[in-house]
Amino acid sequence: MFNTDVPKWKQPASAPKSPKPSQSQPTKSAGHTSHSGGPKKIIIGGSGSGGSGSGSSGGGGSGGSGSGGNNQPPKPSPWLDPETPTPDISASFVEYLRWMRPADDPHKDGTKVEILQKAVDGGNYTRRLDQLKRRTQLLARDGITFQVKSTWRVRVGGHRGPESILLPAFDPSGMPYIPSSTLRGIARTAAIREIMAQKKLEWKDAAKDEKIASYFGDLDTPNKENRSGKVVFFDAYPLPTSPGNNGGLEMDMANNIWKWESDSIRYEPNPNPFLSLKESTFLIGLRLASNCQDRSLLDKVKSWLAQGLKAGVGSQVNTGYGELIEAGKNLQSNLEFYKLEFGLEGQLIHGHQKFTQWRPDNQGRWQMRGAAVAEVRPIAFKSMMRYWFRVFASGVLTPQDVQDIEAKIFGGINPKKYGYLTVKIFDGRVNQTEPRPNQEGRRDPCGEQSGTLVLALSPETPDNRKEAVKSLAKHLTWFLFNMGGIGQGARRPNYSRQNRQQAPWFRGSTFYIDNEEEFWAEPSNIQSAKTQFRQKLKAFYTSLSQIIGANIDHNNLRNLGQVSQRDWREVADSNCRIFVCSGREQNGKPYALSVLHSPQLKIGSDYDGFLCGKVRGGVKPSPVWIADLGKYQIVTVFGATADPRKKFIEKLRNDTAEQDFAQIFPFN
Repeated sequence: MFNTDVPKWKQPASAPKSPKPSQSQPTKSAGHTSHSGGPKKIIIGGSGSGGSGSGSSGGGGSGGSGSGGNNQPPKPSPWLDPETPTPDISASFVEYLRWMRPADDPHKDGTKVEILQKAVDGGNYTRRLDQLKRRTQLLARDGITFQVKSTWRVRVGGHRGPESILLPAFDPSGMPYIPSSTLRGIARTAAIREIMAQKKLEWKDAAKDEKIASYFGDLDTPNKENRSGKVVFFDAYPLPTSPGNNGGLEMDMANNIWKWESDSIRYEPNPNPFLSLKESTFLIGLRLASNCQDRSLLDKVKSWLAQGLKAGVGSQVNTGYGELIEAGKNLQSNLEFYKLEFGLEGQLIHGHQKFTQWRPDNQGRWQMRGAAVAEVRPIAFKSMMRYWFRVFASGVLTPQDVQDIEAKIFGGINPKKYGYLTVKIFDGRVNQTEPRPNQEGRRDPCGEQSGTLVLALSPETPDNRKEAVKSLAKHLTWFLFNMGGIGQGARRPNYSRQNRQQAPWFRGSTFYIDNEEEFWAEPSNIQSAKTQFRQKLKAFYTSLSQIIGANIDHNNLRNLGQVSQRDWREVADSNCRIFVCSGREQNGKPYALSVLHSPQLKIGSDYDGFLCGKVRGGVKPSPVWIADLGKYQIVTVFGATADPRKKFIEKLRNDTAEQDFAQIFPFN
């Protein structure tokens, strides 16, 4: 039996019954004076939006001190105090976190989700944010104020709270904001990059240029007038008109599924809920310092700041986070090089789980229940491009070389690298999120998402690598859309399960694109599909060889270890096989998927976990990817030289007419 009450020795000596609401009085200025430091169609469905809705009710929530009945333990409570606190609706999210149950609680993972959801749904910061807006306007009345809007999400700060929850930057009263020092750094960085381009200088030399000192200050400059900055930056707060009543504060999630361990990749999903700001509008305030009267300096710094904010602020700027656009300005950046409209059907990309309730399982143990929130996330697209890069690069390069070039292209933490490639989504929308009875009483077959995928180079991309990076990224996009799906169920094409009694009534993930470019032309038969795939893969290898500065022999594939029933690598090495095939749909499933799910390949009535993936006894993803492109399917099989994958390939080959089947990888 679980005991969810906190022992007296773990509670504060004089814990109040509820947290005090945050103070709403404005504080003194926090200004900062700068100084040195398949079918070609597009899905258009009903309207909808990703992310969870925000409420305006007080925090509260159910307590946990009562009996659960039927000899069950008390219902888990997220609160440290046995009595449920009732924060005022103006209390900041920090107030919720400080009353969170301690880390050694058996329900700590569910508690993290529940407490963050309460903080998001329960807060109303409108009054405080309105005060902060008026404060910025007064402080910058002799300077400049302008608004910038987030095109998606913003993560500024990233310090850790209870249970290692990543939190956005917040001021002493608990309001989310962008610190003035961050804004100064963004403007200064944009100025340095401009000088680098104009004078063909390296970063360290451009940063010491006297022009930088004349605007932002430099203690080491021989010119005494330029030792202090000329412009004052003020903290930027979300406007009270931002989405919801909390400045756009929303639940978010990071999940580092794949991890390098020495020379191999380990699959280990590790969802980590946190908070970020979504589609918020910020008020920016600048004014001249007391030692300067030249207003042209203020206008120039404002221009640099707007330019830097458009490039991204905070973390994960290469995956859609942090882009802030000045009101009325164009979204397009001069670093963008490719756009592609897409539609997605199936189980969809999900941003996080929204807490719904605690529910006991069949053994009486309380489990946190959540509802998956669909969201078109650019980070999901970049992660899948990274996945297919690793798959194909690992077949021709050493593991160390793959790690090094992967970090250069996509970014890395250890060592820290910015990355050459930026991935964004324009007009991302969720058209339909879950199966529900329609007018005829039938369940809708699937969810729908759509948007425009945008690829751009980062400022870190070397000039002599730009064209190669563009080509490699474009071909990775082709693999992304033609070799599988994205989000939940990415390894299977979308198919219906409405003849089943249990949810979900749809599985898998299928892309649709709308593009007349020859690059995306649909092959007319199996042989032309084989030719097209090999052309795309050869072009990928050519781009990769240009980036690394060495020739690649795609006919001499590596062998990355012994393959067995239980062990394989998700790489396109000598043990991998890729096929194109076509056949009749069976039981509502595309042909190749119906063969994979055929009774001859099952163990009793269950799918073979070493063929279709398994959860029990340790999560292991399926070694088989199937993408349905309408007239045919592309099937990727890792570890194909050992059963049960080898047996599946033999059945697929034997069951398919000769003219409807072709091996497209390896080339020989």
